[in-house]
Amino acid sequence: MTTGLEITKLSVGPMDNNAYLLRCRTTGSGVLIDAANEAHRLLDLVSPGGIQTVVTTHRHADHWMALEEVVAATGASSLAHPADAPEIPVVTGTLDEGDTLRVGDCALAVIHLVGHTPGSIALYYAEEGGHLFTGDSLFPGGVGNTHGNKADFDSLFHDVTTKLFDRLPDDVTFYPGHGKNSTLGAERPSLRQWRERGW
Repeated sequence: MTTGLEITKLSVGPMDNNAYLLRCRTTGSGVLIDAANEAHRLLDLVSPGGIQTVVTTHRHADHWMALEEVVAATGASSLAHPADAPEIPVVTGTLDEGDTLRVGDCALAVIHLVGHTPGSIALYYAEEGGHLFTGDSLFPGGVGNTHGNKADFDSLFHDVTTKLFDRLPDDVTFYPGHGKNSTLGAERPSLRQWRERGW
């Protein structure tokens, strides 16, 4: 549990996608990461405080199936990276490397990770031990799926290594687009193995 940013995780079907509600404990402002599916459950999650923004981590449809309904019901803005935005049904603004996403008094850094898709992003909240929302770019046990494309794997592995593992401390908890959370420290010893296996 954080003191500045409240993080609530909800798995929605049919592909066990994780959606994350981030709420500033001071102001009550809310952001939803990945309106993946089951809009009614997501709307129950965000009420009664509402949300100001929905961030889509990348363009794959299993991460935005409920986006239009959630945006219509909440009036939230819809943000994504410009490289993936054209394939996402409703986008009202973009986020790129180095941008800051505000959730009330809390600030999250936007990190662009190329490989799973051209416009995948992660969001990093540096306070209280560090919390990193990685979409499908990083999971416990490896980087995201690059479908056997060596260039895409090399790009994603490079970005995950240089922008996440080389810059952030071991105690950072990361929250992937599917499945369980982990820490950078727990995964760091496996980086060489990931590099060698190529996925």
